[in-house]
This record gives sequence, C-alpha cells and structure tokens, in this order.
Amino acid sequence: MLTFFRGIIHSKVGMIVTFGVLIVIALAFAAGDVTGLASSTGLVGHPIASVGGESVTAADVRQQARDELTQARQEQPTLDMAQFVQLGGLDAVINRNVSALALETFGRDQGMRVSRALIGSELKAIPAFAGATGQFDQQAYERLIAQRGFTDAQVQAQFARQIMVQFLTQPTIGAHQVPQQLALTYASLLLERRTGQVAFVPAAPSGVAPSDAEVQQWYQRNIARYTTPERRVIRYAVVGPQQVAGQVTPSDAEVQKAYDAAKATYAPKTLRDVTLVTVLDEKAAGALAARVKAGTPLAAAARAAGLEPRTISGLDQGALATQTSPAVAQAIAAAASGAVVGPLRGAIGFVVARVDKVTQDPGKTLAQARDELVTQLRASKTKAAIGAIRDKVDDSLADNANISEVVNDQKLSAQTTPALLQNGTNPDQPQTPADPGMTPIVAAAFAAEEGDTPTTVNLGEDGSFAVVALDRVVQPAPVPLAAARARVVADLTADRAAKAAQQAASALVAKVNGGAALPAALSSAGVKAPPVQPISASRGEITARGQVNPVLAALFSMAPGSARAVPSPDGKGWLVLKLDQVVPGDARKQPPLIQATRADLGRAIGPEYAQQFANAVAKLQGAKRFDDAIAQLKQDLVGGGAQ
Repeated sequence: MLTFFRGIIHSKVGMIVTFGVLIVIALAFAAGDVTGLASSTGLVGHPIASVGGESVTAADVRQQARDELTQARQEQPTLDMAQFVQLGGLDAVINRNVSALALETFGRDQGMRVSRALIGSELKAIPAFAGATGQFDQQAYERLIAQRGFTDAQVQAQFARQIMVQFLTQPTIGAHQVPQQLALTYASLLLERRTGQVAFVPAAPSGVAPSDAEVQQWYQRNIARYTTPERRVIRYAVVGPQQVAGQVTPSDAEVQKAYDAAKATYAPKTLRDVTLVTVLDEKAAGALAARVKAGTPLAAAARAAGLEPRTISGLDQGALATQTSPAVAQAIAAAASGAVVGPLRGAIGFVVARVDKVTQDPGKTLAQARDELVTQLRASKTKAAIGAIRDKVDDSLADNANISEVVNDQKLSAQTTPALLQNGTNPDQPQTPADPGMTPIVAAAFAAEEGDTPTTVNLGEDGSFAVVALDRVVQPAPVPLAAARARVVADLTADRAAKAAQQAASALVAKVNGGAALPAALSSAGVKAPPVQPISASRGEITARGQVNPVLAALFSMAPGSARAVPSPDGKGWLVLKLDQVVPGDARKQPPLIQATRADLGRAIGPEYAQQFANAVAKLQGAKRFDDAIAQLKQDLVGGGAQ
C-alpha cells in the first residue's frame, strides 16, 4: 500500500527508475551493450553534481537518460525524451547517480573496500565475456570493452561502486516487517469513502479564426512543439541465415553421425503412463497400497488420506528415474498395465504407483528421422556459421575497422537509413510506422557518438546480428511555419478554448466556495454544459486499474464542503469537483485486507528505508547539485533528443 500512496504523488517514469541498487551493468553486458557503463565512471564532461570532490557529469547522465528512455519505451512505446524529462526521469537518473557516488564515498570513509577478486568474480559471471569454452575469456573481455570505448580501470571502478552500493543497501532493502497497527491504518485509509458532485465545462472553440500575427506569435513562443528532434542516419549490414545459406546443408555423413549420437532417442522403447502418490511414512504408504490392491482407485484412496496423486505420461525407464528414483523406475518398468507398485523408497518418502498404460514406441529409422535431423543440423550449422562471421567482424572492429571495410571484407550488403528519430520513425513519412526489426539497430546508433567505432547488435536467437555505424547526426530544426501552419492554428485554437474553459471553471469554483450550490452556479454561469453529476468513490479506487485516476486523486485531496477545478482526463475541458461528505474507513473487521496491506507494505518498506538511508548519506557526504548545469542539460535533451 505504500507503493499505492507514493504512486499518487510520483510520476510514471519516476516509478520506473526509483532508487534501488544502481542499474546492474551485468545486464547491459549480457545484452551486448555497455553504454550504461558510462554512468558515474568519471568520464570527462561538465559536472552537474558532486560528492566529496568527485563529479557526476552531464555526459554521464545524458547517455544514461537515453538508455533508460529506451528501456521505458518497452512499456510506453510513445514516450519521448521531452516527456521523460518532464515526468522526472532525468531527475531520477541524477538522484540515483548522486546516491551511488555518496554511498561509495561513505563506504570508503568507513573503511570498507571492494577487492579486485570480488570484482573479478562478478565479471566472470557475465556471459558476454565467455569464450568458446563457456568460461571467462580475457581477450573477449578486453575486445568488448574496447569496442565500447572503455578501459579496464573504468569497468573495474564501476563494478566496485555497484558492489559497494549493494554492501550498504542490501540488508536494508531486505527489511519487510511491518507492525499490525501500521497496516490497519493504511487499510482503513483504503476504505475511506467520499461523495460529492462534478460538473463538466467543455473547451469549446470561439469560432473566431486567429490572425496571422497571432499565429506567428504562437509559433515563435512554442517553437519547441514544431521542432523536429535530433535524427540520425544509420549505416548497417545484417548477417543472418540468408548470408550463410550455402554453407549449412548437412552431408549424409553428418546426418548419420547425428543419428548415431541420438540412438537413445530414436531406439524402440516401452513407454508408461503412471499415477504416483508419495507418502512420508512407510507404514501409511503400506496401508495405502493395500487399499489400492484391494480395489480402491489410487486417486480416491490418496485423496481420502489427504494426499494428492500426480500423473506422468509417456516416459521410458530412464525418464521415469529422473522423475522418481532409479529403484522406483525399475519396479514400474517391470510391471504390467494395471499393476500397483510399492511402497518403494523414493527420493522423498515412499512411493505407491499404478501403471495406467503401457505403449510400445517403435522408434525411428534413419530414413524416418532424416528430416528432423537435417532441420536440427541446419539450425546448429547456421548459428555456428553466423557466429564465425561475427567473430571476424568483432576482430576487425577491435582493430578500428570502419563499416565499409567490414562490409567489403565479409562481402556483406550495407544499407543506409533515412534520418530517423530515436523511436525509429521517419518524420518525413509520419504515416509509416517504425520497423520493429530495426529497434536494436536504431538503439545502437542513438547510443553512439559521431566518430565511434561501429558495433554489433543481436537480432535473433538464431545468432543473427547487425553491424551498426552512426553515419551522421541531423540536428534539431524547426518545421517552417508555412508547413506547420495548420497544426499551429489548431493548437492555438485548442489552447484558447482550454483557457476559456479553465477561466469558466475557476469562476464556478469561486462561487461554490463562496456558498453557492454547484447546480445553481453552473446554471447562472451561462456555460453550455451537461447537468451536474454525483460522484462517489473509495480511496482504493484511485488506482483500481493500475493507474492513478487524477479526478479521484483530486477528490481525496480536498476539504469537505470545498470545490476544486481539474482538467478533464480526455483533455476536452475542465471538471469542477464539490466534496460533500467524507466517511472514514475502518478495516478492523476485515482481517484479509489488513494482512494484504501488511504484505504490500512489507514489500515496499525495505526500498523505502534504503532510499531514506541513501538520502541521509548524500547529505552527510556533502552532495551538491548544480541547478544551472542541470537546467542546461534538460534543455539540451529536450531540444536535441525529444524523440
């Protein structure tokens, strides 16, 4: 429930990026992208915050904000950088970096150290750094971080910070005990009910067309609305099954070898469907077996004893052994259909089983299995062939090859995109949706800077990948007024109507707060509006559908007898709310609600404590934010990255 109450006052993006442990860099490496590593590694850039003589730079935060916007778009595809900044996403990135830096310096001041051995163990656990044997490969590690422009010292420093943050916050995050009385208070709040009235004031256009001067003035004042955000032209080459199709047809010898290796799979075998019951006590298991052998169905006998049978179907003796134990599997394999086996000692307790069905699987000859084996071999050879090309490409990129050289060496086909926004769309063709297959390619290009070495990105489970290079950056530019005029006029007209509706709603609020009844105030205002409607809700309904209802949230922030104006959720006008009655909730007679609230609070209280601890540490360590630099960064991101 703490999450519920905080959700009312925090933005969606703020909730997405709330403080916990600083983003796990291992996930970025595992995905083949280490752009997030730039955060707080001391890269050169203008400082926007500092802790104890160490800085968080604009370059650090800019890159991380782009990365987090990409992550947030997985849940909100239409989110752009301007909305991300407006909803508090950038502030959350800055806060988290400041908190992490403060915790690291605090830990050092307390005499805590992160050993290189511990850092090494974390690095070795990252799959992206594994070699052909599946173990950590130093050369693969050095090649990958070099491609992303990082040094070993920067990587080690970031992991040291990560681990220090975990040392200091993990015990607190794990706290989950909440007093019963606290849970009762929150549960009762959820049952509080409020009733009142609501009037809708529509935003109706005046019908007077704006003059050219007014259009020009609006356009200049709101130029950011009509500015095409930063775009990027991307060169890329895809390597997939089609590029290696001529290399992956298996030979007859390979098919024969695969068949021989899978003889156990294709050999004839006896399969059984079995019902089993596990009993912890041997004497009770014997009694159960006796009842079944006397004619009682196993499932009925088991349930009568408070036990639950399970059924496994179509397994041979080897598969049965993995589901039970070798001794039980051997006994079942020797039994005929309908026989009762047991009790026998299983992996846990004693097993009583009934053989429900016995079938003979004739297996498959080489001819019968050939198509299946060819498909499997083709898939494995395709993945291996693509992997071999990727190894060569990665080696070339490690030697600072450009994309043209890579394409020529590997005989690939390079393509160049039009200037795309970060969401993958072309603003010159607004009706054409972004290609979902281009998402990782576009993300890689927007994570790069001009002059960066090309990178490779995963495209599919079959090993497909793309070589991606940033060709050029197209800076933000305003759309000429002549081209944007229709949109400008529509926006200006809508703004006028909204302001007129807001003024009318404010006048209604003043009358109601002065003692007038809402229906009478609406009638005398001369506003063409629907009749006043009743409104009633409990506090728990504010987030009944998983999102905060702003109208109900406003109703629960008012004093009884008062009125308030809020924008209508559909943007078509304003609502005037009048709160008539508040009925307090009492959850004392609803123990399930109290327990549910207590459990919910328990899940949230640990991170809440950790957040407060981090805030206290940041204050103790003298954390400073440079507001002018932060404001400039926001302006740069919104003007140059509102994708």
